[in-house]
Amino acid sequence: MPVGTPFHERTFALCESLNYREWSGYYTVSAYETHHEHEYNAIRSAAAVIDISPLFKYIVSGPDAARLVDRVITRDVTSIRVGQVVYTPWCDERVKVIDDGTVARLGEQRFRWTAAEPTLRWLHQNAGGLDVSIEDVSEQLAALALQGPLAARVLRACGADIESLPYFGTTTTSIGSIAVDISRTGYTGDLGYELWLPASRALDVWDLLMRAGRPLGARPAGMLALDVARVEAGLLLLDVDFISSRTALTADQQYSPFEMGLARLVALNKAAFVGREALVAEAARPPRRRIVGIEIDWDDVERLHEQAGLVPVAPAAASRAPVPVMNGGRQVGRATTTAWSPSLKRLIALATVEAPHCAPGTRLEFEITVNARRERASATVVSTPFLNPPRKTATPPP
Repeated sequence: MPVGTPFHERTFALCESLNYREWSGYYTVSAYETHHEHEYNAIRSAAAVIDISPLFKYIVSGPDAARLVDRVITRDVTSIRVGQVVYTPWCDERVKVIDDGTVARLGEQRFRWTAAEPTLRWLHQNAGGLDVSIEDVSEQLAALALQGPLAARVLRACGADIESLPYFGTTTTSIGSIAVDISRTGYTGDLGYELWLPASRALDVWDLLMRAGRPLGARPAGMLALDVARVEAGLLLLDVDFISSRTALTADQQYSPFEMGLARLVALNKAAFVGREALVAEAARPPRRRIVGIEIDWDDVERLHEQAGLVPVAPAAASRAPVPVMNGGRQVGRATTTAWSPSLKRLIALATVEAPHCAPGTRLEFEITVNARRERASATVVSTPFLNPPRKTATPPP
């Protein structure tokens, strides 16, 4: 049975809809109100406070900590500076992705590792012969995402020193009198920060953030709003857009980093790491498929509804139901997450598409059901992110 996160006492009082879901054994708010529109607007227009405590969190430290991290992830740890965070996948020996997450270098031999699924056993399995400590701090460390164009102003109002914090950097500062780690990271593709703090001080930090953020339009946001934002940002979701090789039931469900469009995150010339030989072999040949963005022609959607005597309604929530993607009458892929972008006013999707149909600009057909009939709307492969505001990486204004 799920339990509450360290912020549950506050989030439960604010969740008017009582719309919850289970995330890694915790109760997580799907939407605070009956509709998540205001929460999405906070992400894109003000600041949204999102409880991400259910993430799995590990501290890797000791004389060989850097060697262990370098042995597991596809990124080159020697290029990661102290105070820097990287997004990275990690693979099994057959080059298939187990999971993805972030690794923050807190010191020369100290790292904070986050993951969507339990990773402790995998880290221990690869730590043989190394002098390293791996600590599961998932329950001791609470986490909040503060996302949106006014997020920096909220943190400044709380007394946090973030003036020199770069994109994908991390620092230790304070909210009020409470020491917190803040990284300039997030899952929305917007200006944003993630706060890592002792679970015992979670409610105090929540209260300080909400008090400082109220005049700026800050509000709590749930998973429905976050799901739309992360699709706009072109960010993948485990068990939806790709499947972990540990739980995949078929070969088709297993993905390499190249198939996920993450070739830029693979350092083949670094020290040996899990899956390197298989990655080198795969890099020598074009991927047989890719996870790409597609944009569905809304004029076609309107036409199909008009023919049925209906008015199209833009979907409010992102759909995680797989949808066939066609080319010339043959299925060449599947859309894994489809969402209406309120910011772009477009119907967009993340999709796994076979080569050569995965190249940007390729015209495809997207299956859509209208009045219980399967129809096809025109679609185009596009580069992601769909939405990429400059403020995401720019220096936040005062």
